[in-house]
Amino acid sequence: MARYSMGNPQLDRMIRDLVARAGNGENQDLIAELMTTALKLHRDRADRWEIKLFNSALKEMRYSSKVFRAHDCTPKVTIFGSARTPPDHPDYRLASDFARLMWQERGWMVVTGAGPGIMEAGNRGAGREGSFGVNIRLPFEAAPNPYVAESRLINFKYFFTRKLGFVKESHAFAIFPGGFGTMDEAFELLTLIQTGKAPIQPVVLMEAGTSYWSSWQAFVDDRLERGGMISPADTNLFVRAGDAVTAADEICRFYANYHSQRYVDGRLVLRLRHAPTERQVEQLNDEFADILAGGRIEAVGPLQAEISDGDALDCARLAMWFDRRSLGRLRLLVDRLNSYVYETPGFEGPLPRPHTA
Repeated sequence: MARYSMGNPQLDRMIRDLVARAGNGENQDLIAELMTTALKLHRDRADRWEIKLFNSALKEMRYSSKVFRAHDCTPKVTIFGSARTPPDHPDYRLASDFARLMWQERGWMVVTGAGPGIMEAGNRGAGREGSFGVNIRLPFEAAPNPYVAESRLINFKYFFTRKLGFVKESHAFAIFPGGFGTMDEAFELLTLIQTGKAPIQPVVLMEAGTSYWSSWQAFVDDRLERGGMISPADTNLFVRAGDAVTAADEICRFYANYHSQRYVDGRLVLRLRHAPTERQVEQLNDEFADILAGGRIEAVGPLQAEISDGDALDCARLAMWFDRRSLGRLRLLVDRLNSYVYETPGFEGPLPRPHTA
């Protein structure tokens, strides 16, 4: 593959030299490509509005990564929900209790949109030490809620960069009743997981005794599943919970054995904390043969690409030629792997960053 460049050897050499002079860190090739893209925009005579959009988006994403990077080793759950939920509403109290439980008892930090309503409840429950605020600048919400520490507040101009900030940093999601914005976040998250653009992660739909999610699921079952617009197994990508403990247990159970995933030369590799027995691997092959494009599910050691990257080398592994479509069934396979070792709510050791190359 040809190197991504300006097509001008002298200019390309100047870019690489400038990157080297700026620092001797890793990824100099990618930094050079970023600079090349900026110069190509200039050469292409992109209009000022386009350049302002790209510039703002990149600056926001850089700062967001910087804020979260200091807490890479701590798992995080994002809370979505309505900005209009009042403090005396049962959903507000549930969101606050859930956030408090996740931070104080389970050791998970909480990420919210930093606004009022459910977002405020999440920050309030986890407190300034246990939560982040990923704020969107809106004309009718002048300031973030008072429960977000300034050092853990990220302000975004654009919804698309803000949503990337949520998804990129979170290991799990708790979604409370809400309006258009909450539905947008819920459906986009499920779409990313359903299409394999995001790793499988626990998604818990939470409410305090209302019919919000049952009505939503009736629509999904009737119009989407029975209408042939989603696969029946796609509804495995989320669960519903009406109390904080059930939701917290569901999230922690997901990581009882499952650690992470990666594609290597077209094969999906599931990294595990505990290796399954030979009989369990055979059972998996019998039960989940329908999700394979060919071959069998196999126990393997670290593959060469993982060894080169030093990527989760202490984990056990299963490798398979996954069909890349049956993500709902893959979620059930992960649940089965977790059932082999699960005893109490919790997981061993730190989790990797949710998204890796």
